[in-house]
Amino acid sequence: MTALYPVQLWRGSLHAFLERVLPRAQGLTKQPILLREDSGFDSQAHLALLEQQRQVFADEGRRLDYVVKWNPRGSATADQDTWLAVAADYWEELRPGKRQALWTQTVSIHDDNKTEYVVQRVMRLVERTADRDGQLLLEPDYELEGWWTSLDEAPEAVIKRYQAHATHEQFHSEIKTDLDLERLPSGKFATNDLILHLAQLAYNILRLMGQLGMTGELSPVRHPAKRRRIRTVLQELVHRAALVIHKARQIILDFGQDIGRMTVLNTLRSRLRYPRGTPC
Repeated sequence: MTALYPVQLWRGSLHAFLERVLPRAQGLTKQPILLREDSGFDSQAHLALLEQQRQVFADEGRRLDYVVKWNPRGSATADQDTWLAVAADYWEELRPGKRQALWTQTVSIHDDNKTEYVVQRVMRLVERTADRDGQLLLEPDYELEGWWTSLDEAPEAVIKRYQAHATHEQFHSEIKTDLDLERLPSGKFATNDLILHLAQLAYNILRLMGQLGMTGELSPVRHPAKRRRIRTVLQELVHRAALVIHKARQIILDFGQDIGRMTVLNTLRSRLRYPRGTPC
């Protein structure tokens, strides 16, 4: 498998949503598609639906995979001794006072028509007998997690693919908080549709400014990063005090002696190939 295109799903009429969106996803790319869902989607009926959709893709010569967070629903504490017995052969020490066990197990599930499907689940059990500062705990602390998956990969790789789920949620947060779109302004659908299209344009422009002008050596902030939040881009590059000067039949926008940020703006202009003299 060379590439996977993750699709984020929300709760609701999920079956109808999958039946509608997956054929459209097939038209977007010829690469394998990965469905990544949180524990709210953990149900036998839903996993059976995913297996059915995988078969539809396979019949067309395509590949569809999924990673769904397992919801223990109380079994993590009720069957602790059982999980410890299973994990006995997989322990590895991460640091003094902390070790983990990773393994894969197969589970039989049934849909509403009693059709049986065999799926696999990646499990991770973490045991802590001391915290990161070396303070010993009175009793061991256990953390059990699991992921339903169709990926034929090592447990570490499956967990890493699901961890990108949190990164996707950060983009949602930027749209809702940094662009102030947590609540749409109108009761009319057409108006909100226009607002979302304008927000998409503004978001892409700000994201491009952050990637081109606020990473690496040009970044005005001190710590290195692969990307900057939209709020940081607004604070560092957009929300700037300036003085409009009318002089010699010219209009000059004076940003003062902030050489660092002007360097970033000039670099953005050159990278975006603006002709000299063209206003930003």
